[in-house]
Amino acid sequence: MTPEFRQHLMEVRANARQLYSSEEIDAAIAGMAEQINQDYAERDPLLLTIMNGGVVLMGKLLPLLDFPLQIDYLHASRYRGETAGTEIEWIITPGTSLKNREVIIVDDILDVGSTLLAIIAACEKQGAASVATAVLVDKVHNRKAQPGMKADYTGVEAEDAYLFGCGMDYREYWRNAPGLFAAQGV
Repeated sequence: MTPEFRQHLMEVRANARQLYSSEEIDAAIAGMAEQINQDYAERDPLLLTIMNGGVVLMGKLLPLLDFPLQIDYLHASRYRGETAGTEIEWIITPGTSLKNREVIIVDDILDVGSTLLAIIAACEKQGAASVATAVLVDKVHNRKAQPGMKADYTGVEAEDAYLFGCGMDYREYWRNAPGLFAAQGV
């Protein structure tokens, strides 16, 4: 990392507007877990994390789920270090068979939803019995890939801004920011 880029990253963080504190995010995740516990307590789900963004939500969600489950991950991206999405790139596919499984896809954000729709379709094509979605953030705007698109489980809603923290990145950095932030001037 160049000193100039480090300085840029520090300025982005310093000028960002905090939308949710870490405590508010943790409370939202606890609410998601409560609903998932109710819905899946007697089932055998496979939680499928979308890397890299979904790792923070998955790490906080797992200890709150009080039933036997399995986990796996995949890596599909539209951003790859950029601030605007391009074509979906499949980097790693799940190692676990999805055939006849009840899959819960865990991701950081539902923005436009194109990536999520592609992953849902891929799970269905691999024979998943059902596919549900759990996202930490639903970005509120009218550009969803399908009108009215929503995740099955959502932590918080956020404005239409460039968001980072809680697994979401700014140019592959600041996934570790404590809370959810809106970058200014991006």
